[in-house]
Amino acid sequence: MAEINEAELMDALRECYDPEIPVNIVDLGLIYNLDINNETGNVDVNMTLTALGCPMAGEVMSEVEMRVRQVENVNSCKVELTFDPPWSPERMTEDAKWELGMM
Repeated sequence: MAEINEAELMDALRECYDPEIPVNIVDLGLIYNLDINNETGNVDVNMTLTALGCPMAGEVMSEVEMRVRQVENVNSCKVELTFDPPWSPERMTEDAKWELGMM
């Protein structure tokens, strides 16, 4: 099986946006971990949301799965949501902070 490119996965995830914040989920710091299995083509995404009980959680997770599955050599994707550790603005990139007027 050919290798899955982690940079391509992150680029794909940069196409996913938090429905309430005009910044992609990577720059928001919502992606905690990508577990890539090159033998099977499976990718597990461990992520969080900006708020516990987000009514759009299902939509965000579905979009993450769809975007990851579009990356070359990915056969399947499982998205796991966690709130440990809880998200905080410190996880955001400098670009995201600039975009939101926090710098």
